[in-house]
Amino acid sequence: MARALEPLTVGRVIGDVIDPFTPSIRMSVRFSGKQVNNGHELYPSSVAARPRVEIHGGDMRSFFTLVMTDPDVPGPSDPYLREHLHWIVTDIPGTTDATFGREVVSYEIPRPNIGIHRFVFILFRQKRRQQISQPSSRDCFSTRNFAAENDFDLPVAAVYFNAQRETAARRR
Repeated sequence: MARALEPLTVGRVIGDVIDPFTPSIRMSVRFSGKQVNNGHELYPSSVAARPRVEIHGGDMRSFFTLVMTDPDVPGPSDPYLREHLHWIVTDIPGTTDATFGREVVSYEIPRPNIGIHRFVFILFRQKRRQQISQPSSRDCFSTRNFAAENDFDLPVAAVYFNAQRETAARRR
């Protein structure tokens, strides 16, 4: 399992967004059938629709919360608005996908303006079904604070992709 954390450490997801953890659930994220792999670049136009997020290894008695953030806002060299919240889905049953959960914050399309941004999906195991209040702002979001406020332990899975602003030539 340590190998699974290596790309998250090299990509500074561990450190900037979350603390070191031991993956215990397998999560797959797909945009239009294309699998998200740690550190791979995706075009913003290819991630316009919300992804399909599947959870493997849970059971019907377990529930999960999914958080998607961008820790590089407004740009990676000076991310003073770190993190920008893109999506929260909670009460996801352990053997299904995020479409069966409760969307607390609607999916926002990644639109990086400056530099290459990381877009991170973090999965937390809930201790029970619970009400999660909507964060007051998408900017200056903290995954760590959100986890602490909602009594989550360390993440059980995480994956990220990179994206940068698309030029008109790329979109063709």
